[in-house]
Amino acid sequence: MTLPKLLHNFHIPVMGLAYTIDSPIRVAPYGVSSVISIIDDELIEKMNAFYSKKFSLPYREISKKTEDYRAERITSYLNLVDNIVKDKFSKFKVELTESKLALENFIATLPSKSTIKEELSNVIDEGSAFKDNLKNYLETHLKAGEIDVNIMTKVDKDNFVKGKQLPTPFNDAHASVRGFAKSNLSSSVVLSAGMNPRLYSYFENFKDFFPDSNGLLKKKIILKVSDYRSATIQGKFLAKKGLWVSEYRVESGLNCGGHAFATDGFLLGPILEEFKNKKAKLIQDTYAVFVKALHLKELVVPEQPLELKITVQGGVGTADEHQFLLENYQVDSVGWGTPFLLVPEATSVDKHTRDLLAKAQEKDLYLSGISPLGIPFNTIKGTSNEFFKQNRIDKDKAGSSCPKKFLALSKEFGPEGVCTASKKYQDVKLQELEARKTEVTQNVYDNAKTKITEKACLCVGLANASFLENNIQIKGQEQGVVICPGPNMAYFDKEVSLSKMMQHIYGNLSVLSNKNRPNMFVKELKMYVDYLKNEIATVSEDITTKKIKKWTAFKSNLFDGIAYYQNMFATYPYTENTNIQKQLQFYKEELITVTIPEVA
Repeated sequence: MTLPKLLHNFHIPVMGLAYTIDSPIRVAPYGVSSVISIIDDELIEKMNAFYSKKFSLPYREISKKTEDYRAERITSYLNLVDNIVKDKFSKFKVELTESKLALENFIATLPSKSTIKEELSNVIDEGSAFKDNLKNYLETHLKAGEIDVNIMTKVDKDNFVKGKQLPTPFNDAHASVRGFAKSNLSSSVVLSAGMNPRLYSYFENFKDFFPDSNGLLKKKIILKVSDYRSATIQGKFLAKKGLWVSEYRVESGLNCGGHAFATDGFLLGPILEEFKNKKAKLIQDTYAVFVKALHLKELVVPEQPLELKITVQGGVGTADEHQFLLENYQVDSVGWGTPFLLVPEATSVDKHTRDLLAKAQEKDLYLSGISPLGIPFNTIKGTSNEFFKQNRIDKDKAGSSCPKKFLALSKEFGPEGVCTASKKYQDVKLQELEARKTEVTQNVYDNAKTKITEKACLCVGLANASFLENNIQIKGQEQGVVICPGPNMAYFDKEVSLSKMMQHIYGNLSVLSNKNRPNMFVKELKMYVDYLKNEIATVSEDITTKKIKKWTAFKSNLFDGIAYYQNMFATYPYTENTNIQKQLQFYKEELITVTIPEVA
């Protein structure tokens, strides 16, 4: 039996802890794939209770007294989401057979060049002759969107009970893997934030990640990567264990939401070009390693390589950009994240925060140092979290109570770990800073104090939006909401319906009001030029040969990227070619003026 293909060539990536926590329930029945973060088991347990009540389904609370509560909570919620999606999808298909208007509205949201759109349009045109077979056609060709999950590989804190460390399988990310593996889902886990060999090895414990008797995978692995080299290293590492990577999800280093993992000046276009040119080699090389591992494990060996997709996300905002990525780089899907924060039917965002996002200008969106992980983090000025955090700082009570401890990863004070956003950590650091206040300038002191106190409690801040939206009680210290949109948010300025956003993606209408939105590749280039300039301007330690070598390579890679874009847009019939070429030349000239300092 041939399974129906996905209806859409876009997906909604994971956003924060809460923003896509229930997105599959909202969008999967219409064929749209989305990703749930499964890091926060407390949020997951509360959403399980909320949706069980909403859909009159049985609910069994899983308390922290349960030995494997974290994994069990995740499994229970994912099974609930799966059941709700299947039920809603079944009812939606019935609605399409009974309502011509519903069918017309659904057709309007499909890709312009899709076969199913053309064939469903014929249903309406041809009248009753085809309508008799509509139900069978929908059963054969319609497919619900994927219910995928995300795990940040580095958020794998050791856990303790009464001071005694639990075995590694009870680490946070390990328990998340187990929770997904034991669920009924047939979908994918997206691994982000880099390679974690110990966690990757843990996947070997679950049969669903290996080919079944038909050579098919019930559960698949997706790697979020920033370049081709990273993909080959991680892909082969997993293949040596008999684990196949079904998708490499390429994300722009800076032109994205959430944590920003900047490359060494390598731009998205050249990175995608390398994936396109070397995809066949990547498949064959990985397959050879994969087959050898499966033979050694005496498992089923597929006669040919399994499906491998290349997808991309980060900064896309127009139908032209979307189609360009599909056609020029032959990617299988394009991720649309930030714009969907303004779609109430798709994401979980409280009204105050959604209003803040709609009003955001370029100057309001910035790369911050608020993440306890020490990685640059995209956010927006004016959040409620910023207000409560500054209130505590003003009262000399900086830091969070740290109730969840998912990011308590610093081992500076002992093996149990502490979060750099916590009051416990910041009290010690501020005391240390105060003790040497007379030894440094006021400017150095102020900067150091800001770096300590600017850290935000992401565990609570990134979850609160769902509680606020659904009127679920929030206990403990007031943290407000942390939101992590990409810079693309500046060009979307109003709430829109799911239908309109889908039509915007496929070029049937536009939800953009800002006429001056730069092309996504140009925007990313600007961000990288600014990033290099800021790196040089704010360096606080002595300038070393290693630093100079890094900046020089960074600058050189940017020049190579500009040359690549100039050649590409000169040959590709893109709508805004002339304007793009002017902007590329502008940033090339600006980059020329960036001076790499000499060794101190």
